[in-house]
Amino acid sequence: MQDIIDRFLSYVRIDTQSDPDSKTTPSTEKQWNLANELVYELKQIGMQDVTIDNNAYIMATLPSNIDKKVPTIGFISHFDTSPDYSGTDVNPQIIRDYDGGDIVLNVAQKIVLSPFYFDDLLQYKGQTLITTDGTTLLGADDKAGITEIITAMEYLINHPEIKHGTIRVGFTPDEEIGRGAHKFDVEKFGAKWAYTMDGSQIGELEYENFNAAGAKVTILGRSVHPGYAKGKMVNALSIANEFISILPPEETPQNTSGREGFFHLHHMKGEIEHAEFELIIRDHDSEHFEKRKQLLRDIVEKLNKDHGACISMDLNDQYYNMREKVEPVLHIVEIAKEAMERVGIVPIIKPIRGGTDGSQLSFMGLPCPNIFAGGHNFHGKYEYIPVESMQKAVEVIVKICELVGAKGH
Repeated sequence: MQDIIDRFLSYVRIDTQSDPDSKTTPSTEKQWNLANELVYELKQIGMQDVTIDNNAYIMATLPSNIDKKVPTIGFISHFDTSPDYSGTDVNPQIIRDYDGGDIVLNVAQKIVLSPFYFDDLLQYKGQTLITTDGTTLLGADDKAGITEIITAMEYLINHPEIKHGTIRVGFTPDEEIGRGAHKFDVEKFGAKWAYTMDGSQIGELEYENFNAAGAKVTILGRSVHPGYAKGKMVNALSIANEFISILPPEETPQNTSGREGFFHLHHMKGEIEHAEFELIIRDHDSEHFEKRKQLLRDIVEKLNKDHGACISMDLNDQYYNMREKVEPVLHIVEIAKEAMERVGIVPIIKPIRGGTDGSQLSFMGLPCPNIFAGGHNFHGKYEYIPVESMQKAVEVIVKICELVGAKGH
C-alpha cells in the first residue's frame, strides 16, 4: 500500500493541467515535467523499448516470458489533468481508517467532503482515502491509472513466475481536452487490443460511451440607442437567450442519467453587438445523436430567418460510441470481467457518461474498453480516491496479463 501511495503522491504533486485554447501537443509545457519523470521510472523498473515522441506520447514494453505466441495487449492512461479546476500546488491529505463521517478538507474555507452529498464515501468505511486540501483537484483522473499500470508492470517484472505475453503500456497528454488519442501511433503501439485505466469506482468496466459533438454559436448584433431602437437594434444577447430557450430544458447534464443524452451550455459571453456560446452534445444512440445536431441546425435556420442572418455555428463531431468497435471482439471485455471476479471484485458493466482515449482509439483500430482507476468526484476540490481501490486495479491488470497468457487469445 505505501508504495502505491508514494508513487501516486509523487505524480499528483506535478501540475499537468491541459489547455483547450493551446494549439500545441502537449497543450501545456508543464506536462513534459511528469512525462519525462515517467520515462525515467519506466526504465528504472526494467521496462524495455521505452520511448517518448515529440508530442510527449510515451510507450514501453514488458516482453513475453512464455514460449507460445499470444496476442500483444496494452494498458493506457493519460497524465494531463482537467482545465476545469486548478492542478497547481496539489496538497493531498491521507485519511487512514475512514470512519464514515465528514472529512474537513479545508478548515479556513469551511470545505467539507461529506457522505451526505457524496454517499459513495460510505462504501469505503475503514479504508485509506486520499483527498484534496479543498483548493485544487487531486489528479486521480488519471494519475491513478498511471500509478496502477506502472505498479502492475513492476510486480510482473519482480514475479517472473507469473506467465504472460508481450505487454505494451502507453501514456498520453491532453485527454482532458479531447485530444489524447489524436497523435497516438496505433501501429507503433502494436497491440491487438488495450484497456484504458480511466474509470471511476472500483468494479467499473465500460465499453460504451457517448457520441460527442461540440458547437460554437456566434451572433452578430447591431447596437442602437434604446430610445430609438425600434426596427433597428439587433440584440445579440437576447437572440442567444432565445436560442438556448428552444433547447429542451429537461435534457441537460443535471437532469439526465444512464443512457440519456443531453445538451450542455458551458461557456457564454457577449454584449449587444456580439455574443457567443459553446455547447456540447452527447448521446449514446447514434440516431438520437444525429437528431440533436439537426435540432441545432434547425434553430440556427429559424433564428436567422427571424433576425436577419446574424447567426453562425461551428459544429464538429468529437468522438463516437466505442461499442460499435468492441462488440465484434467482446471476448476482451469478458477477459477483464473474469480478471475482476478472480480477484474478488463484482464487475459493474455500464455505459460511460463521457469519453476516454479508448473511444477514439477503438475507431483507430485499437479496441479499448475502460477499467476503473478508483477515483471519485473528478475535476474538482471534492475529488478523492481509496488506496484499496488502486491496489485492486493493480491486481486486475496483473490478472488480465496472466489470463491472456494462459488462454492465448
